Amino acid sequence: LLPFICFHFFPLFRQVRERLKQQVVEMTEKFPGFRPGLAILQVGNRDDSNLYINMKLKAAAEIGISANHIKLPNTATEADVLKCIASLNADPAVHGFIVQLPLDSDKPINTEKITNAVAPEKDVDGLSSINAGKLSRGDLGDCFIPCTPKGCMELIRQTGVQVAGKRAVVIGRSKIVGAPMHDLLLWNNATVTTCHSKTSTLAEEVGKADILVVAAGRAEMVKGEWIKPGAIVIDCGINHVPDSTKASGKRVVGDVAYNSAKEKASFITPVPGGVGPMTVAMLMQSTVESAQRFLEKFQPGKWTIQYNQLTLKMPVPSDIEISKSCMPKPIEQVAKEVGLFPDEVELYGQTKAKVQLSVLKRLQNQPDGKYVVVTGITPTPLGEGKSTTTVGLVQALGAHLHQNVFACVRQPSQGPTFGIKGGAAGGGYCQVIPMEEFNLHLTGDIHAITAANNLVAAAIDARMFHELTQSDQALYNRLVPSVNGVRKFSDIQLRRLQKLGINKTDPMALTKEEVNAFVRLDIDPGTITWQRVLDTNDRFLRKITIGQSVTEKGFSRTAQFDITVSSEIMAVLALADGLDDMKKRFGRMVVASSKKGQPVTADDLGVTGALAVLMKDTVKPNLMQTLEGTPVFVHAGPFANIAHGNSSVLADKIALKLVGKDGFVVTEAGFGADIGMEKFFNIKCRYSGLRPHVVVLVATVRALKMHGGGPAVTAGVPLPKEYTEENLQLVAKGCSNLNKQIQNARMFGVPVVVAVNAFKTDTKAELALVVQHAKEAGAFDAVECTHWAEGGKGALALARAVQRASQAPSNFKLLYNVELPIVDKIRLIAQQVYGARDIELLPEAQEKVALYTKQGFGNLPICMAKTHLSLSHDPEQKGAPTGFVLPIRDIRASVGAGFLYPLVGTMSTMPGLPTRPCFYDIDLDPVSGEVNGLF
Repeated sequence: LLPFICFHFFPLFRQVRERLKQQVVEMTEKFPGFRPGLAILQVGNRDDSNLYINMKLKAAAEIGISANHIKLPNTATEADVLKCIASLNADPAVHGFIVQLPLDSDKPINTEKITNAVAPEKDVDGLSSINAGKLSRGDLGDCFIPCTPKGCMELIRQTGVQVAGKRAVVIGRSKIVGAPMHDLLLWNNATVTTCHSKTSTLAEEVGKADILVVAAGRAEMVKGEWIKPGAIVIDCGINHVPDSTKASGKRVVGDVAYNSAKEKASFITPVPGGVGPMTVAMLMQSTVESAQRFLEKFQPGKWTIQYNQLTLKMPVPSDIEISKSCMPKPIEQVAKEVGLFPDEVELYGQTKAKVQLSVLKRLQNQPDGKYVVVTGITPTPLGEGKSTTTVGLVQALGAHLHQNVFACVRQPSQGPTFGIKGGAAGGGYCQVIPMEEFNLHLTGDIHAITAANNLVAAAIDARMFHELTQSDQALYNRLVPSVNGVRKFSDIQLRRLQKLGINKTDPMALTKEEVNAFVRLDIDPGTITWQRVLDTNDRFLRKITIGQSVTEKGFSRTAQFDITVSSEIMAVLALADGLDDMKKRFGRMVVASSKKGQPVTADDLGVTGALAVLMKDTVKPNLMQTLEGTPVFVHAGPFANIAHGNSSVLADKIALKLVGKDGFVVTEAGFGADIGMEKFFNIKCRYSGLRPHVVVLVATVRALKMHGGGPAVTAGVPLPKEYTEENLQLVAKGCSNLNKQIQNARMFGVPVVVAVNAFKTDTKAELALVVQHAKEAGAFDAVECTHWAEGGKGALALARAVQRASQAPSNFKLLYNVELPIVDKIRLIAQQVYGARDIELLPEAQEKVALYTKQGFGNLPICMAKTHLSLSHDPEQKGAPTGFVLPIRDIRASVGAGFLYPLVGTMSTMPGLPTRPCFYDIDLDPVSGEVNGLF
């Protein structure tokens, strides 16, 4: 019988290992770079534990599992062990881990507390109370089973004997073997009796067993004569008994008297070499199973999202009322639903979080989803609902069509929130929530930008002051001080030396001329373009005088404050593709010119590293959600005139990976298509390398009537009757603007879907007329939308049109080659996008063209700063004017961000407060802490 038994049982664990090895190969082929991960946590240095761990590590290596052995000293406390377990629970590379027992510590440690601290989904030893409870309840497919009982069941199955209906006896009641073995046999339909060393009729019970599993820990306790003829015997015992024939003086035996038992059993496991190898094999199997569950749960393209059901009311309540009526999901849940790992998410309270850039590396081999940009026709001062449409579209695609979809939007400035515009979270039943969190501090990104920007401003004036008041040597001694008798250049100073062509690293080796060049930036005050910023609308800071204190020794100059979101640092954040790229862009930012006409950069000021430190967290996108529970990235908020007016490249890239190849990422471009969309294509897409699939062009009857010759529209003033009564003639005439913006989008080779954002004052005939004109002008489709009042349901037609358009050919192309001369690039935008006959450069602009070409900035993209209220430079010219000459007043450079911005007409980068600002309506309930009022 023995040769048959050995042949039957011995190869089984090898078969299991070979099967697991193949599964791991298939897993890594399907998910490149992925490997199942096993961690083994050991406390102390017991010889037997070391032996068992080495067996497990060897098996893991053979199968292809990445195994990590964490060894804590025997001085480790319970808190030390729990801290290590918490770290392993949060590590996405660890799919299973075990705590090697017993815990060999000098300190008291509660073993049950330790095993229960292991996350149930990683508890491949199956020892936690949750897994034990599921097993006892019969939830075999939703738990991990302890490895020894699991291996025993595999051995029993291998005999070919049906377990169902058989009488089984388990000797032993430990949590590791006996108790779970009982449950496992029971739920496999055996009739099970559990015995132990105190059972008085042990021999009698053993004699009834068709299946006998022994785990009592007593050498050869079960005698052969007890065993029922033909029984299956699984011996889990490992005991040492004296044996003078062995070099060690002892030999290993099981809990069953093997020599006598084998004469009666039909199958019996030997000791050693029976259950032990299967236990290790089952640990490996559970680890692979855990990795497979992990992939199913976090695989891009397979989201399982809990959507929020809206309770629509008519008339539509205020935005803040709607926002408060909806309970947002915990942001941890949102992150989990979209496939983010715990260590990739930094929580900022319950409703917002930052996302680590490491997710891009993890998903680098995943295909991108469909890329959709929402823009609009030339708007009225009231806005036409691009943000609302963006949110409505993602709610329709996600909550109603069950597509993976992300919205990527800009973070609003606090200035307009308290000024005339109010919040920017969307509106009606299409909002990012909580709106008060969205519209105010969020995670502090704008405050960090304010601090970073003003550090540069302070560095500029301080450097000019010190250069005016100190000699070359005094400056050098302070810039490169002697510390403990040693002088050393910092990294940023070495970069400045290289820029100056000084190839020296010893501070004592510089000549007087080289010291002079190194310490003197020699900034021309009249060329300073870097201003201080504040995230508050304050018109009285538009022009100020600084340096009036007596301590500044008469050095004063005229300066100004801009609003924070106009800072070049904001534009850098929006265009950077990582922390390193952001830091390099900071270093390239030009703040002024020297008196010799050379550009002076943030790197020259020595401030680049400090800026990176201040901005290190801002580079991570902020995660929020919509009213209906779809995910949103809120990240960066650059101006749409002197900057490109789009949310961050990083947010878009992460979202495109998370949604998977069949999902959608919907982002918004500021102002009308002639400004925000053009910059989205020519600047953002140029730098990111991303290619859009669909343009959604938002139009309203109200705006088209204005373009058709309707009277002026003013915020806070009731609409004239032309806008509240049907007037098809005005709508038809105003469609010239719609036609031009459709043409602008199609110029870039991208399909256009027109979203006609309906208002209650619009008539069916007016809406139908807009849809007809849009299709005739070449739109892929045009649909009426009622999402403001109905949420995602009101944008279903739009969502379906976007789905169809995303399947249409998209031959995206840029408008111009950056190698063209500056003037030619400006002229192309003016003529092709705006409809101008030509451009006219005023003297200051001509000087800047020469200067920037000389300084080497002539090959940067163009970011036109003009009014958003007209296709031309004149906000009073509505419709689609042609034949005009576009005046270029000045040109400025955002070299770090990576563009030149010509100034068309005059504009302010520091808004003012109106007579009745929005803050009149904002208040705080001192009892509940809730924000009240209108955003």
